[in-house]
Amino acid sequence: MPRSLLASLAFCLSALSLSAAEPVWLTDLDEGIKVAKAEKKAILVDFTGSDWCGWCIRLKKEVFDQKEFAAVTKDFVLVELDYPQKKQQTPEVKAKNKVWAEKFAIEGFPTIMLLSADGQPFAQTGYLAGGPAKYLPHLAELLKDNNAEGLKAFAQMKKDESLVRAYGAELETVVTPFFEKKDLVGGEAAIAKFVKAKGLTGATKLNLTLNARIGLVQTCQPGDSAAVLKVLDEIIAETPADLKDLADVKQFRAQVAAAVAAKAKK
Repeated sequence: MPRSLLASLAFCLSALSLSAAEPVWLTDLDEGIKVAKAEKKAILVDFTGSDWCGWCIRLKKEVFDQKEFAAVTKDFVLVELDYPQKKQQTPEVKAKNKVWAEKFAIEGFPTIMLLSADGQPFAQTGYLAGGPAKYLPHLAELLKDNNAEGLKAFAQMKKDESLVRAYGAELETVVTPFFEKKDLVGGEAAIAKFVKAKGLTGATKLNLTLNARIGLVQTCQPGDSAAVLKVLDEIIAETPADLKDLADVKQFRAQVAAAVAAKAKK
């Protein structure tokens, strides 16, 4: 066999090997669920605006198009659901993708949803700087929630988010007069009354009261970091210790305290 032919065959074999290693992105989530069930894998769904969303384009270029990303295929079936502005799609694809976006309450792009093999969500993320070196460990950490407990916790989180949206505008209407009058005492009482009347608990109560109370104290006592810390301490004290969102509040409190300390040194 001529040497040139051997070289050509070697090149073709190399090309085939590289091609096989590249991640395959399905474009139909129903198909993705079938494959995931057969292969006993989780599903990574990229809700993207491929031809207009800057962060989507960056995520694809910096992470998904990098050769290191292929490693995720041992754990995930990959599905891309696209919502382009210029790229042509059939009416059937548009309609189907619209249904999935509504089902998972997609509010922005890129949204990365992680699903169990039967299509139930257990985690959600988006763009993360740092390329595969950051993104792969991030996905591995989220994958730990692919179990009954994780599915339940994610469902509760989405329910809490829905309640926050539903009650947020209503609470804003209640407290706006107190913002305008800079009535801190009256505003605090109105917030407490609203929370009690609606029977708010857990993450819903935490997120609504945090935003409303911090906003109120900053309006009524601008620049008073001690007052902000006092409100944060009260919220932390009344929030169940096992609530996941509490860690973010504590981190915010630490940042405020650090800023206060730095200001005191000047």
